[in-house]
Amino acid sequence: MHNYLDFEKPISDLEGKILELKKLASEDESVNTSDEIARLEGRVRDAMVEIYSKLSPWQKTQVARHPSRPHFLDYASRLFTEFTPLAGDRNFANDDAIQAGLARFRGAPVAVIGQEKGNDTKSRIKHNFGSPRPEGYRKATRIMEMADRFGLPLITLVDTAGAYPGVNAEERGQAEAIARSTEMCLNVKVPIVTVVIGEGGSGGAIAIATGNRVYMLEHAIYSVISPEGAASILWRDSTRAKEAASNMKITAEDLKSLGVIDGIIPEPIGGAHRDPDAVISRTEAVIGDALKELSARSGDELRSDRRQKYLNIGRNL
Repeated sequence: MHNYLDFEKPISDLEGKILELKKLASEDESVNTSDEIARLEGRVRDAMVEIYSKLSPWQKTQVARHPSRPHFLDYASRLFTEFTPLAGDRNFANDDAIQAGLARFRGAPVAVIGQEKGNDTKSRIKHNFGSPRPEGYRKATRIMEMADRFGLPLITLVDTAGAYPGVNAEERGQAEAIARSTEMCLNVKVPIVTVVIGEGGSGGAIAIATGNRVYMLEHAIYSVISPEGAASILWRDSTRAKEAASNMKITAEDLKSLGVIDGIIPEPIGGAHRDPDAVISRTEAVIGDALKELSARSGDELRSDRRQKYLNIGRNL
């Protein structure tokens, strides 16, 4: 059984009936339920197509946060070979919310940075639910410097609700660490390809997402603040998050039309968690095409084009 979202109740009911029929057939071989199961599976497909073809921004937010959605380590294990994680910021500590290191993508050496949320209680605590502390961003900056020094293309996978807002993070210079990481993104002379695979939250995302090419999964979100945070600030009522999400232009379609991102990677019907292999395969193809295109440009061109890309956002609205 899947972890169903509240708007997926029609799908949940149908798949529950399918499970009951399969159980009945396994207990009594004389009972033939194949025709009924096939009919119900057809209804499930139709229901998923109908529901997922008209998701609201808030529903997309729920899909982007789905507990079974593939995270950075799921992508890393399929996209890269010889992935070697590097730890520590050479200043304070290691931060497991930011995963970074060297790897091979389609046989070619690359540098990789991403946020990992974890997939169970233990791993979520270890990775701080994907919310990095300053040492995480300083580690990211260190990997970017290494990529620039050795001419390695940089691939970043974004999935964070935002940087960790705790007092100890602020004491250690959270804002400065995010700014330095963003600055390094702008300064390196290697291609940077970014994919928002879940949530892209505020400076916590942009710190590793200031790329030459930025893509989003179909049901990912990308915003300056979470819907709950926006509702708390605007109306002093976090329960109005659904209303905030509808007005913030946080979906891939909105951001593509605004020129903030360069493309949208389709997800399987029902979301990335329904078929992780398919969405990771599509992500690989998009990253590969982007790196092939960018590899023809000089370091100075890559840096200049990247800077101009962000200066141009909003100018043609």
